[in-house]
Amino acid sequence: MIPISDTPSGATFQVKVHPRAKKNAVTGEIGDALKLALTTPPLEGRSNVACIEFLANLLNVPRSSVTITAGATSRRKVICVRDLSAVQIRERLLEVIG
Repeated sequence: MIPISDTPSGATFQVKVHPRAKKNAVTGEIGDALKLALTTPPLEGRSNVACIEFLANLLNVPRSSVTITAGATSRRKVICVRDLSAVQIRERLLEVIG
């Protein structure tokens, strides 16, 4: 399982985004990052918005609780989730990806 850290602003973890995929999905892990497939192209921040919406739905939190704290212009991003601890995120990810 990927490393998830508790910080004063929320729990953080890394994702690697694969844009222009056939469907939105968690496709596994790559190194220390969660690999996400998103249907949107990486134009004008649309991929970032899709990433936030997908993770908010996946973790069952409001979109305002999920932010990209690093890597907004990169495929590798650091995600911060307020209102959930690292343990809670790990449990919710395990429910979805097994």
